[in-house]
Amino acid sequence: MANPDRLKSRLRDGGISRRAFLKYCTTLVSMLGLPSGLTSVMAQTLDRIKRQSVIWLSFQECTGCTESLTRSPAPTIENLIFDFISLDYHHTLQAASGEAAEQAREHARDSSRGKYLLIVDGSIPIADGGVYSTIAGVSNLDMLRSCARDAAAIIAVGSCASFGGLPQAAPNPTGAVSVGNLMERGDIDQKPLVNISGCPPLPTAIAATLAHYVLFNGLPALDTLGRPRAIYGNTVHERCSRLHFYEQKKFAKDFDDEGARKGWCLYEVGCKGPLTHNACATVKWNDGTSFPIESGHPCLGCSEPGFWDRGEFYESLLAKDAVAETSDLDSAESGRAVFEHRCVYCHASGPKPFRTQADRIPHLFQKNPSGVHRLNVSEQELDDLVSYLTRIDRNGQR
Repeated sequence: MANPDRLKSRLRDGGISRRAFLKYCTTLVSMLGLPSGLTSVMAQTLDRIKRQSVIWLSFQECTGCTESLTRSPAPTIENLIFDFISLDYHHTLQAASGEAAEQAREHARDSSRGKYLLIVDGSIPIADGGVYSTIAGVSNLDMLRSCARDAAAIIAVGSCASFGGLPQAAPNPTGAVSVGNLMERGDIDQKPLVNISGCPPLPTAIAATLAHYVLFNGLPALDTLGRPRAIYGNTVHERCSRLHFYEQKKFAKDFDDEGARKGWCLYEVGCKGPLTHNACATVKWNDGTSFPIESGHPCLGCSEPGFWDRGEFYESLLAKDAVAETSDLDSAESGRAVFEHRCVYCHASGPKPFRTQADRIPHLFQKNPSGVHRLNVSEQELDDLVSYLTRIDRNGQR
C-alpha cells in the first residue's frame, strides 16, 4: 500500500505526472545552482523521503512573504513545496484558530523535537518587554525562544526576519530586531540559520531553500550575510535586461522622459541594482513575467540590510549629496558616513564582519575598480573610510 507520508504518493494522488515531477526537479536543480546531472538523483530522493515537519511563525510582518510563496499559478515549484513539507503551524494558512491553533504548534514542537524546521517571517520587537506584538498572550520573543530551542534549523524569510526590515526603520519604537540579532545577543539558542531576504523575497528563493534542506538535510552555501549564494551571489545590475543601456551610458533622467519611454537604464533615477544581490532579473515575478526594472521602476534594494534608512529611494547613486555632508565632522565620522552609504549594501550592516584590514582598502579600489567600486568614492572619502575602520579596530569593535 502506498505510504501517504511519502512525497511520491502525495504527488500521484494530486494528479502530478512523472514528467511534471521531473520538470519540477530540473527547476530546483537550476535554482540551487547544482550540476544538471543531479536531476535524476533529486527525483529518486524526493520519491522516497518523508515530509519535513515545519513550524512557521509570523511576527512583525505584512503577510507579504506568505503571499509571495502562495500567489503563483499551479503546478509550480511554489505550490509543490507544500507536498514535501508538513506545514504544521502557520497563522495565515492553518484552518485551526484560537486554542486549537496554539495546541497544534505545541504538538508539532513536542512530537518532532530536534527535527522540525522553523521558519520565521517578520521582525521581533524586544522594547518594553516585547509588548508590541503578542500571539495568544505570548510575546514574539518568548514564542520564538520556545520554538527555536528544539528546532533543527531556522529559515528567516523576508528582510524583516533577516535584517529587521521596515519595523526596524528609525527611530524603531518597538525595538525590532532580526532572528540573527537575537542569536548574536544570546536571547535565543544558536541554530543553523539562513536568511531569505527581500520585501518580499522571491517565491523560488523560499521554495528552493526548503527543497535543499529536505534533500540534503542541511542548508545551502551562504554568502557573508547568511543568504543562499546561488540566489544572492550576483547583483540585480549584473543580470539586468537594461545592462546594455548602462554600458552605453544611456540613462533615463526622469520617469517620463524620452529615455524612460525607450527603456533606458534607470541608474540615474535611483536604481539600486548595482548594490543589490538577488535573482529578480533572472527568476522574475508573476510566473517569470517581469520584475520591477523591466516594468519601468528602479530597484529599491529591498534584499539588502537597512535599505529603508538609506536616504531617498529615487536619489541617484551618483548624486554628489549621496554621502552625508561631512565638512563639520572629523575624518573618522566622515568615514562612518561613507561606510553606511556605500559598503553596507554588499558587505554587512555593520563593520564587524568587514574583515579587510583598513589600510588595504585604497589598494583594493585601485586594483579592482570594477563593479560597485565604480561609484563615486573620492580619495578623501577613502581616507576617511580608513580612519573610521582604524578607529573601530583600535576600540575592539570588529
